[in-house]
This record gives sequence, structure tokens and C-alpha cells, in this order.
Amino acid sequence: MARGELACVLDYHAHTAGELEVLQQERDLQGAGYRTAALISPAPARFQLGRASRAETYAAPPAGVPVRIAFIGQETYFRAAALTTPTPEVLPLFIEFRSGGDPQQMMEAVERFAPDVVIVFRPETIPAGRFASLRMPTLGFLTEPLPRAEGKAHPDLEWRLADMRLIDSSNFDRIVSFDPLFVEAADPLAPVWRSVPLPVDDRFFAPVRASAVPPRVAFVGRSTEHRERYLIDVKHTFDVLHVAHGIFGDRLLELLRETDVAINLHNEPYPSFENRVSLHLAAGNLVLSEPLSPTHGLEPGIDYVEVRHPEELVRTIGQIHLHPDHLRRVRIRGRRKAEAFRASRVYPRLVHDLLLDIEVFGTERALS
Repeated sequence: MARGELACVLDYHAHTAGELEVLQQERDLQGAGYRTAALISPAPARFQLGRASRAETYAAPPAGVPVRIAFIGQETYFRAAALTTPTPEVLPLFIEFRSGGDPQQMMEAVERFAPDVVIVFRPETIPAGRFASLRMPTLGFLTEPLPRAEGKAHPDLEWRLADMRLIDSSNFDRIVSFDPLFVEAADPLAPVWRSVPLPVDDRFFAPVRASAVPPRVAFVGRSTEHRERYLIDVKHTFDVLHVAHGIFGDRLLELLRETDVAINLHNEPYPSFENRVSLHLAAGNLVLSEPLSPTHGLEPGIDYVEVRHPEELVRTIGQIHLHPDHLRRVRIRGRRKAEAFRASRVYPRLVHDLLLDIEVFGTERALS
């Protein structure tokens, strides 16, 4: 495991030593005393803003009441990474907003909901100064890959970095990145507080099923030259469903439950961690993926099957067609490890840490 990957795992699992080992046994999870409600309850009563000249404060969520979280982002990509069903700890609302959308309509939806915390996927889409009127903590979640300090230059990464330059960091109290390895590029634009992989909405979790015969193989993602280099021979040899765009919500949920084997390929030939990996693992699918970086605690050959060449992908799927359930143990392990991404566990801990961090270190967010 690379140094950056280890740092990410240690950061993500800082609260519970040995949690990855616990997650490998689902029955241990229930008896380990790991409860998200306990993570929220110590929240302080009020949070002093960091600028000494301001007497403003954030009001904390009432004790024993679910935290109201407003998730903001493009539904097509990010609703599956939010929490859509209320739990004893969280009352969520997803608000559709994308680059070029109507910010006034988005702000009115936020104000009607009156959340305790606002979480924004792709915070660079929020117009400058738009959150100045909000009197609750705001968290920006960086979801797009960016250049890495020691990585090879790629036009796609430079294009995404140009988009990132649009961010107004004064809209947010804290910034989270899905990848700890591009923090050096992000920090000058918006200092990164923490790195956490995108969570998976609880409704996508399902038990591992016996494979269909022949196994149902799917790839979800737009076509690129890099991806088609891997897929062209597979598509000509086997029945592979390729959904290039426009699937989310119930249609995505149905697809995942009708899939046995999921292929994950990078958008372009640079390393990353796609959140479709954790989505498929949560749904009990067997994942075949290019090398992941960071791995976010997932182990190749144990939680998913790593493929490095198009020929290896064809060969692996051929073996699965001959013996559809011979990698069932990998599906089971991957499904168990997916618990680390469960939204109802991740967000209460993240919000708890956010509130305590603001209490201790304050914030530089601009308020009107």
C-alpha cells in the first residue's frame, strides 16, 4: 500500500482502531458497540466563528434530534452518494443543483428545509459568495480527480483543475476530497480538511446472490478511447451491457440488482478511485477493475479482481462464464468491505467531526 493510500485509510478510520478487520465480519459490526448516534451526541451547544471581529455563532442541532443534512449536487451523479432515507441520526434532503443551474431556486430549497449542515458535491459549482447568508456549517466535497504531485500530466486532469479554480472557498467552512493524493493541487484553491471516499446510499446495499448462468456482466460509464480499448474484445466475445449515460435513481438500483459482474475502468489512462466500485460492491456484485489508487482499504484479489490489460479482462470474464460462482468468496468479501462506505455510518461521523473541528479551530467562511 502506497504512503498516500495508507494515510487515507488511517484518516478515514481514525475513530475505530482495527475497524477494517471488524468490517470483514458483518456479525461483529452489530456487536462491536459502533453506533453513529453516539458520534453525534457530544456536539457542543454553539460554534464560534473564526474571525475575531464577528460575534456570530452557529446553533448546534438539538440533543437527541436527528441532524438535518441538505445534500446539494447533480442528481445523476451524486444522489447515490448521499443519504436519501431518514435514520434515527439523520434527516436528509437532496437538492438538485448543477453548474449553470438556478442558484436562487437552490437557496430557497435550502432555506425551506432549514438544515443543520449543508454538504455540497462539486463545491466549485456554487457561485461566489452565494452561501454568505447561510447560518449553518457548510461542507464542500471535491469529487473530481485532479493532477497529483508526482503523477503524469494529462489534459483531462488539467481541464478538471481549471474547473476547480472556479471554487469560492469562502462559501465553505471545510473542504473534503475523495482522493488524498491530489491535495497538493487542491490546497492553494481550497485547503482540504479531510479525505473521505464518496459514501454509498443505504438503499443500494443488498445481499450477495447466486450468479445467473451465464453471468450478467455490465459496465456503467461513458465511452472514452481508453475504456473502449478494454471493452472492444469483451463486447465482441461476450454479452456485456454497456450503459453509457443517463442512469440513476431507481433505474440504477434495478441495474445493480440485475448484475453479477461489474467492470470498472478509468475514464482516461491515469489512476483514480471511481465511486462505482463501492456502489457495485454494496450491491453484491463481483467487481473487475483496473488498479485503484487509492484503494480506500480495498484489497485486490480479496475484495475485487484486478485486471491490468484488455486481454486479462477477456480471460477473466471467460473463466467466470465457465464457472459463474467460483469467485463468490470475493463477492462476499467485497460486500462486507462495502460497509465502510455506508452513508448512514459515514455522514454522522463526518458531521460530528465537522462540528467539533469548527468549535475548536473556528472558520474563515465569509458571512454577510
